[in-house]
Amino acid sequence: MNTRNIAIIAAIVIVIVAAGLYAFSASNSPDTSKLRISTTTSLEDTGLLKELEAAYEKKYSGVDVQVVSGGTGIAIQYGERGDVDLMLVHDKTRETKFVNDGFGTNRTEFAYNYFWIVGPADDPAGIKGLNATEAFKKIAEMGQANPDQVKFVSRGDDSGTHAREKKVWNSSGIDINKTKGSWYVESGKGMGDTLIIANEKNAYTISDSGTFLTFTKEGKIKLVPLVTAGKDLLNVYTAIPVNPQKHPKTNVDGANNFVNFLVSPEGQQIIANFGKDKFGQPLFTPVPTNPVPALIMPILSAPVPA
Repeated sequence: MNTRNIAIIAAIVIVIVAAGLYAFSASNSPDTSKLRISTTTSLEDTGLLKELEAAYEKKYSGVDVQVVSGGTGIAIQYGERGDVDLMLVHDKTRETKFVNDGFGTNRTEFAYNYFWIVGPADDPAGIKGLNATEAFKKIAEMGQANPDQVKFVSRGDDSGTHAREKKVWNSSGIDINKTKGSWYVESGKGMGDTLIIANEKNAYTISDSGTFLTFTKEGKIKLVPLVTAGKDLLNVYTAIPVNPQKHPKTNVDGANNFVNFLVSPEGQQIIANFGKDKFGQPLFTPVPTNPVPALIMPILSAPVPA
């Protein structure tokens, strides 16, 4: 083979290798025109995320925010698989594990409200005026004694709300797996659907305050809030970008931009005002721009249980 032919073959090989490297690089590059977010049903059902999304897309023109909502457990699964770039969730124990396991880069708390224990206006279990653990004890006691009169509907879906429910049962000294009977109903659905089921069954449930107020205002439910305060009911929302070291195609710049937007004066103002015109009160409280009540400040900074 003469020198000329060798040079031609070498040039062809270089072109093929370069094309392959380019294709490999392109296939592993993030699509910065899209920002994929997994979120809890509460942020979606209340409409807050829709408003934040619109403002973000206006600020970052050319970026299409794509949202999938479900329970926190489902949202975290999306993050672990690299199906999303950012998670907006509310379960500190699992959030911290997600970051410690290398799936997320960091946690940023951007808003909070409270879980409420809600139920029928006639309050057949007599929980009004009790704290969360006392209320759960009373519901379990009365539910076992009078399952036709006292019922509790659980989301049962591994969501952040479901995790909080289980935590309150544990704090009440109740093993719900051993105690539950016909009075305890698992919906396996999101917050809105669970509230509707509880309303149909004239039952108690635990809900984030935002979704409850939204569904009440829209006339979908007639349940009333019965226990609405206390450290056991604090509900903090957190943003976590997916780690590009685990998933190279993650749009980490877009995710970080969205997190920075959430805690910016513009984003925090949207959160602070959301719901005021419709409900006469905001559905969420922004974390950085409002002093956190002394009651919950230690909770926000407390270490996560092992």
